[in-house]
Amino acid sequence: MATAQETHEYPGELNDVPGWFWPLDQVLFSWFLERQERLDTRGDLLELGAYLGKSAILLGHRLRDGEKLTVCDLFGAQPPDAANRAEAAKSYSSLTRQAFERNYLSFHDTLPTIIQAPSSAVVGEVAPGSCRFVHVDASHLYEHVEGDIGAAKELLGPDGIVVLDDFRSEHTPGVAVAAWEAVLNRGLRPVCLSSQKLYGTWGDPEPVREELIAAFRGRDDIAVTVEQAAGHRLVRTRAKVKRLRPPSLPSSRHPAPVPSPEAGRTDAAPVPEQAPQPRPARPAARTARPSARRDRTRKLALDLLPPLVTRAVRRYLAAQRAKAGGAGRAAGAAQSRP
Repeated sequence: MATAQETHEYPGELNDVPGWFWPLDQVLFSWFLERQERLDTRGDLLELGAYLGKSAILLGHRLRDGEKLTVCDLFGAQPPDAANRAEAAKSYSSLTRQAFERNYLSFHDTLPTIIQAPSSAVVGEVAPGSCRFVHVDASHLYEHVEGDIGAAKELLGPDGIVVLDDFRSEHTPGVAVAAWEAVLNRGLRPVCLSSQKLYGTWGDPEPVREELIAAFRGRDDIAVTVEQAAGHRLVRTRAKVKRLRPPSLPSSRHPAPVPSPEAGRTDAAPVPEQAPQPRPARPAARTARPSARRDRTRKLALDLLPPLVTRAVRRYLAAQRAKAGGAGRAAGAAQSRP
């Protein structure tokens, strides 16, 4: 999340919403949430750091009856500490709660529960163990991320999934330190990694990890590799093509208009007032006489040939003209006889 982006007035589809929620992570979010639905894993959804709502909109698409989505963000409010204020001014200057709500309501009937406060406030607002999926995407400062990971651990139920954003971006070393510290020292077990996010659990990672490997190795648009590091089995996912097969995404209330069938047709009649006017006919160019064209061609050839060849050609042409002239005079004399 390096720089802020401007929001569309009304997004026509999810990817019209500005944000750094890439197609591979859209696929991964959907896969984890669909698996929880299939296994009837109950619980609420939580997002720390919502920006303009792109990932929150997808999370809201996966809510079931009796569940709720909570998002926690400052939404342009002044952060309490100087370091956080500097980061917010640099990266999130266009973030407003109004823009978030406009985007979210373009896809859903009602807003999620909104906590407009620093992410540290979420522990007092969300019940411990009540969540099945937590997306941590708030501050990039180590002290805050470390606290957000602790909050996620407290609020997740057994085998719940936590997603840590920006754990490997060059501009977010604090997130990287906090994420891998949680893996090495705080019991977090990685399930898989994408280019931007670490997906993990404080439960048993093996069942979900094995299912994910089997599911994604059956796709031709996502690469999966597995390696060991510090006693952990790391599953890396990578998009193999520019356009991944998308998951089920929520539909906007403001879809882009479908182009008219006439658009793009080359045989459609022009609008009368814009009909092209016929050009006035241009005078026909004179046709050069064949003999004149031949003379010009000969002259050009003689100018371009080497001198020795030119002299030989000139002698040949002179002889041909003399022969033709002699034949013409003989024919004329024959015709003049009585």
